Amino acid sequence: MNMRVSLLLGAAGVMALGACATNPDGTTGTTLSKTQQGALIGAVAGGALAAGRDKDKNNQGKDFVKGAVLGAAAGAVVGNVLEAQEKQLRQVMTSPGVQIINRGDHLQVIMPSGLLFASDSSAVSGQAQNDLYGLAQSLNQYPNSRVEIYGHTDSTASEAYNMDLSQRRAQSVGGILTAAGVSPARLVMVGRGESQPIASNNTDAGKAQNRRVEILIRPTN
Repeated sequence: MNMRVSLLLGAAGVMALGACATNPDGTTGTTLSKTQQGALIGAVAGGALAAGRDKDKNNQGKDFVKGAVLGAAAGAVVGNVLEAQEKQLRQVMTSPGVQIINRGDHLQVIMPSGLLFASDSSAVSGQAQNDLYGLAQSLNQYPNSRVEIYGHTDSTASEAYNMDLSQRRAQSVGGILTAAGVSPARLVMVGRGESQPIASNNTDAGKAQNRRVEILIRPTN
């Protein structure tokens, strides 16, 4: 990659850092919306990809700019769609404990297992089914995405048992979405067992956080 492309990448990094601001409580945050962040990410990725694919090596700077423009446009579209879908999900998934997080390039939905399942069960509760049908409605309205469903457990039982339970729970969630009209081709269902805790398994509160299903919605175009 030549000097011009390196400078352009550096400039994009400075733009990203310049978007950071200090909040009144002393924490730092970003002044960019998710749409703007998507555009910036797309610009850097698109530019770097275009320059890297340049065959004659004579116009990498020009290729970067062209790729950056196209990448920014695509990134802005993705960011705008994610913002709209995030807002919709917050309206239809209202059960306590459900988290909806916009990661900029994908949405993350975290549902506690206590909401979804009875203890040691993979049958989805009635309350959780309402949330999942709302999620399915949103997924059908925004069809251009891949949906990854990950089941997680605490470490109470054996590793093998937890892996099996987490897989069955992920499949149960996927089954509800499929029954509500989401194409099975869009779904990936994976059991993680106890392998990816987000809190300590030494406390009841930590175990409760680790028992969860995470649903990642990744735009495909």
